[in-house]
Amino acid sequence: MTVEIDLKREIDHSYKIYIDTLARLTFRRKVAIVTNPTVSGLHLDYLLERLEAPTVEIVTLPDGERYKNWESIETILDTLFEARFNRSSLLIAFGGGVIGDMTGFAASIFQRGIDFIQIPTTLLAQVDASVGGKTGINNAYGKNLIGAFHQPRAVYADPHFLETLPKREFAAGVAEIVKMAVTFDAGFFEWLESADLSKHEVLAEAVARSVRTKAKVVAQDEKERGLRAALNYGHTFGHVIENETAYTTYLHGETVAIGMVMANTLAVELGLMTSDEAERVKRLLQRYELPVTYPVKDPERFYRTFFLDKKSGDDTITFILPRHIGGVEITNSIDKAQVMDVLERFRGA
Repeated sequence: MTVEIDLKREIDHSYKIYIDTLARLTFRRKVAIVTNPTVSGLHLDYLLERLEAPTVEIVTLPDGERYKNWESIETILDTLFEARFNRSSLLIAFGGGVIGDMTGFAASIFQRGIDFIQIPTTLLAQVDASVGGKTGINNAYGKNLIGAFHQPRAVYADPHFLETLPKREFAAGVAEIVKMAVTFDAGFFEWLESADLSKHEVLAEAVARSVRTKAKVVAQDEKERGLRAALNYGHTFGHVIENETAYTTYLHGETVAIGMVMANTLAVELGLMTSDEAERVKRLLQRYELPVTYPVKDPERFYRTFFLDKKSGDDTITFILPRHIGGVEITNSIDKAQVMDVLERFRGA
């Protein structure tokens, strides 16, 4: 006997991204704001002045990638249970990419899924992490290996929050902007080469162009079964670096910058990119004082860690490589010897 469960249906996960001064937010349901001490100290009053809800709980998590773990998720969930939240309640992610990922993941599993919105406070989160519905946490095996796709109901990217960003945090966001330009928009990359992102209106344009690029990709491939994987350019190498340094040495965007340079080195080796193009990308990253090299201590161990990447198979590694500037290639057919040659060039760098 066979019984079929017919679940074929269309679900609209569309939402809007507001790149502007934060408007007044009014909700007729319980709300919990998830944040960290740094963001809370700088901006929580600014948000609360614009927020109205019958109940507002504040969940403050430690600041940093190393706290993106089960313990933090349990802190969020415990608060929700103790405050008797339910399926109609709402979470607000108020912070950078780490807070956004954890809040979204908690929202995806609390009572099998509740709504959340993103209010990103870092450049990296505004241009990348807050858009697309990827949520998750890290574990001992790697980055974002536990998680879910859970789209926010809305994203509010207020430029006000970027005014207090430390220089390194700002540069980390620039790395994600460069990532999208190199893989999807040669004209955008050329614009970035001469743009002064310290100017408010120029930065706003860069944020908008980055968000439009990512939104277009996510609309075509929400669950990362094809094209969306291209947004991981720089991340395949970068995630290994984060793993090796226990998330304590570099910011995420800094490892993406190094990862792009390493990926470009491999792309040049394979004839996908010219040395001049790779140098242009490197120069743009260096302009914002982003790191562009990493001392690989053990190339063989580094290579083995690639297999912990979510995109890799049992015996294949998926690499995201630029095809010149403005194009991208997703491949899992690169010989180990070619990859090892690149890693050897970075040994002890």
